[in-house]
Amino acid sequence: MVTVNALSEIAALMGDPARAAMLSLLMDGRAHTASELALAAGVTPQTASGHLGRLLEANLLAARAQGRNRFYRLASGDVAHAMESLMALAGTQAPPASKHAAWRRDPDLRFCRSCYDHLAGQVGLAVTDSLTQHGHLEPEGQHDWQLTQSGELFCQRLGIDVEGAKAAHSRHFARQCLDWSERRPHISGALGAAIADTFFKRGWAQRMRRGRTVRLTDSGRRALNSHFGASL
Repeated sequence: MVTVNALSEIAALMGDPARAAMLSLLMDGRAHTASELALAAGVTPQTASGHLGRLLEANLLAARAQGRNRFYRLASGDVAHAMESLMALAGTQAPPASKHAAWRRDPDLRFCRSCYDHLAGQVGLAVTDSLTQHGHLEPEGQHDWQLTQSGELFCQRLGIDVEGAKAAHSRHFARQCLDWSERRPHISGALGAAIADTFFKRGWAQRMRRGRTVRLTDSGRRALNSHFGASL
């Protein structure tokens, strides 16, 4: 059972403006250096080092050394899920004048973005809505999705690695992740990652060099229409 103290400690760690900026940058699913995270947070490298140490200690981040650099990433999909939910909650408040609120008003980010390792925004919801409307995906409790038998066949036809997603025992198979811009749950977990991977491999979507924005290609728009029956 989660104690009040443990809850308040995690909330305090994620709620600090500098650490929140670092975690937000890492929502793009990439690993970043301490220098990149310090720049995103607007703090000195020394200050960033202290923040990163606390996030590592709390198991919110993971790190690996490569050459002279140390790269940081979110420790798990659960951290990303918590961040996306907090962003959805923050989006219900009156937008502050701070430049840090710019992500709320970015139309490209709201259209399609990476949420750690899966798709979010209008495109992510279009895929989710299509699967549920065709009986391929059903809510399972308050936090998960269940892929139906027809859903497995549909995913296999598209080349989505369902078996690989099922074999990822260290994480949820199909999680409901509250989308901060659409205010409804999209697909996360191992299945969400497998769907996004298919979009990238088939050239339906492209990651931008920086940030969380994902570009839906012309072939991706056609695929959404022909395979998912969605027009954006």
